[in-house]
Amino acid sequence: QVQLVESGGGLVQPGGSLRLSCAAAGSIRSIAAMNWHRQAPGKQRELVATISSGGSRNYADSVKGRFTISRDNAKNTVDLQLNSLKPEDTAVYYCRARIQTTDLLYRDYWGQGTQVTVSS
Repeated sequence: QVQLVESGGGLVQPGGSLRLSCAAAGSIRSIAAMNWHRQAPGKQRELVATISSGGSRNYADSVKGRFTISRDNAKNTVDLQLNSLKPEDTAVYYCRARIQTTDLLYRDYWGQGTQVTVSS
């Protein structure tokens, strides 16, 4: 059994910053890619940022230069630093990780989501 637990969401003014964290726990053998997605009201869930096990990063065009994804392989965590936040960044943010469990199979796991609201 594997769980991803997110933290760090909240209410912030435009131009402000937040840091989201996601920790994976359970019967983990290894973790491949780790990702952050978001879903705004009435919109489809979108991929925001991804980081490979080796540290290669990719970002959605809408967040490039403002968001930074990082991971700690020893702690099985992935963070997302959100800077220069805009009202359109308001969404529920989800982490997702491709995890190899002790049965040697890879599966995708999702966190429960954390709300980010950008408003004055």
